Amino acid sequence: MGFLDRIKRTQDQIDTRLKNVGHGKYGRILRMARKPDTDEYVKVLQITFLGAVLIGGVGFIIYIFFTQIGPWLWTQLQTL
Repeated sequence: MGFLDRIKRTQDQIDTRLKNVGHGKYGRILRMARKPDTDEYVKVLQITFLGAVLIGGVGFIIYIFFTQIGPWLWTQLQTL
């Protein structure tokens, strides 16, 4: 089998896979998908940013508790 025959067979395999993309499990989703408009995109970015800040804030509060307040509280409880 020559080099060009292997390339043609590979190209045919790729074309067959791409032809079936719209018919599988995700075909309906891909057909319904559309590019979001600017307002939708900004709203998604705002909600994502708010979620990241909220999770980061909770993590920071836990960090401060275990590094600052926890040891101080432990020493206060030992003196009682």
